[in-house]
Amino acid sequence: RLQGEGPRYLAVKIFKYEGLSFQKRLNYLQGDRRFKAPHQKRALVNVFARKEFANLKLCKQAGLRVPEPLAFKDNVVVMEFLGENGIPSALLKDVWLENPAQTLQLLLEDMKKMHAAGLAHADLSEFNVIVHRGMPFIIDMGQAVVLSHPLAAEFFLSDVRNILKWFAKLGAPYEEKKAIDYIEGK
Repeated sequence: RLQGEGPRYLAVKIFKYEGLSFQKRLNYLQGDRRFKAPHQKRALVNVFARKEFANLKLCKQAGLRVPEPLAFKDNVVVMEFLGENGIPSALLKDVWLENPAQTLQLLLEDMKKMHAAGLAHADLSEFNVIVHRGMPFIIDMGQAVVLSHPLAAEFFLSDVRNILKWFAKLGAPYEEKKAIDYIEGK
């Protein structure tokens, strides 16, 4: 903390060694030359922490609104805290939006930047977006895959459909083909 500043809050994400199946986690590593899939569960969890950090860093460099990644070690990732005075900002699913169409457009812009950076989120929904200071921030990047991944196209389409379905519920419908063409730069 600098003189005159209040406390600086950080977000700490701990990847659990139990939980998600080994095979399901391996599915997100296929085709990603950046990471070698280990044969042990503990090592695999550590790879996911490193992958989350690397994906956040790549997205931050590409200009997306994501928490700034600060450090990682083993199964822990430390990143920028999105909130005020130690109180976390809310998930998109829990926020009333004054202008849902505008928020959707901001997310589509970030999805376009992510695609241009060579990634598909692979789990994008109202549960993996935080609205901080009125702006949408994409979170939970551990499962994000490179576009050369065998299931990247399927994951990408699911991301688009999840986001469009949520915003249609909020009264901001958007055509799927138009969204895909925009994100892919067509």
